[in-house]
Amino acid sequence: MTSLIMLFIAIFCVASLTYVYAYRGQARYASFGEYLRKGWPIFTPFNCLLYLFTKSKAKPAIMDMTEFPELQELQDNWEMIREEALELMAEGGFDSIGDPKSASYYDVGFRTFYKYGWTKFYLNWYGYTHESAKSTCPKTIELLSKIPSVNGAMFSVLPPGGQLTRHLDPVACSLRYHLGLDTPNDDKCYISIDDTPYSWRDGEPLLFDVTFLHFAHNDAHKPRLILMCDIERPMSWLGSILNWPYKILMKAFIVPNTDADKRGLFNRIFAGLIPALERSKNLKETNLVAYKTLKYTVNTTLFVLLGLLVWGVISGVIWLVS
Repeated sequence: MTSLIMLFIAIFCVASLTYVYAYRGQARYASFGEYLRKGWPIFTPFNCLLYLFTKSKAKPAIMDMTEFPELQELQDNWEMIREEALELMAEGGFDSIGDPKSASYYDVGFRTFYKYGWTKFYLNWYGYTHESAKSTCPKTIELLSKIPSVNGAMFSVLPPGGQLTRHLDPVACSLRYHLGLDTPNDDKCYISIDDTPYSWRDGEPLLFDVTFLHFAHNDAHKPRLILMCDIERPMSWLGSILNWPYKILMKAFIVPNTDADKRGLFNRIFAGLIPALERSKNLKETNLVAYKTLKYTVNTTLFVLLGLLVWGVISGVIWLVS
């Protein structure tokens, strides 16, 4: 019985990787190498399980907002949200995010965006509400607390000339919601989702699946400020059960804005790991072989840790059905 289950899992994994690489959506990877670098193939089989049990209204790359009436309250209050976000920005609430001396800098999920000028301020994240957000954005926090489908939320800024290179999020547990707060209102400031462009406008919402390839540019002359939320993926009851471990995992990715906020497990690990990697970059100039050895050792270790996590979930499934 166990052998048959393992065979089925192996076939499903291969089929999932093939589907996501070659058939899902309109945008295609430039090469299989790009898929391995940016496609998070280790999560693909689990994501495909979630796709199978996702309700039809949430299957497109970009959703029809009329299918999600519970989010209308956010759009109805966009000016209030903008007021708190602009005040936070004026008071320097985003400034420490890009400072390596701050714990908020060590964000596993979004760290690669910093070098392109992107920054953020967390409001809540998978069951935890940031203390710093409670004191600076109380009205927005109260509003978010009334919408159960919001798993996480933050303010996000993309400056003039800023960009987010082509990527996708590794985990399909949520959809991504954008609400324009103070944007250029210009087609030069846009996001492309599965080869479909969308330009942000003040007070206008967007809901999309972050596991489709997407990228963003702000080629206008004004920063783009939005409310960005993770929204519960609509699924059948079985899909919700499968999604539960993912949502538990996301709790480990809590990133603080200030010292008053809780720190997740991966934030603590990352804060200790990255400074060492930064210092190791000097090796690139003095000892390329040692640099590459260290780089691949760290990457392999992280991959193995993720693999052990995935294997643990698979073993749990086998135990439940055998």
